[in-house]
Amino acid sequence: MEPNAFTGGVEPGGLWNQNDIRILLCVILKNAGGTFTRQDLGEITQSRGLANFFEVGDALTALERQGNVTADPQGRFRLTPPGEEIAQTLGTELPLSVREKALGAAMQLAARDRALRENRVEITEEAKGFRVRCRVCDGDLDLLTVSLYAPDRAQAQVLEAHFYADPEGLYRLVLAALTGEKTFLNPSGN
Repeated sequence: MEPNAFTGGVEPGGLWNQNDIRILLCVILKNAGGTFTRQDLGEITQSRGLANFFEVGDALTALERQGNVTADPQGRFRLTPPGEEIAQTLGTELPLSVREKALGAAMQLAARDRALRENRVEITEEAKGFRVRCRVCDGDLDLLTVSLYAPDRAQAQVLEAHFYADPEGLYRLVLAALTGEKTFLNPSGN
């Protein structure tokens, strides 16, 4: 299709057409296993250079106006039946690389959101620095609690960010160290 969208921030192979961007948003919402906010959809497409930020916002507004998506009170979008039909019938017209990048970014965002919801980090100031308490949780049950010292707030925040990036990895690492069972490090067996 002919380019009719702003191209700022779009990497080679990204989308330059409004209709393609609308189709991509439908594909993401259909296949990524969740609902996403306007900000989430912008982050998914921007993190991989798939579409211009402003064009994504315009495309989402158009999809909503046309009844292809709806937003709940928290601003999380989901497809309507016509939107699902768009994803199903037109999604394969998008380049496979674009679809794979978008879905990879969407799944990464969903995993990060789940880690933030299910796990906890508490940073408390102490006399000689900061205490960082990381908790891997399963509902109300704490599976693992790790307490670390950080000399300043910036380092405490780095610990927090890295914990949230892979709390399950920390849990597997501790299990492997304490049980001597190295298979916990690579649960898929590869």
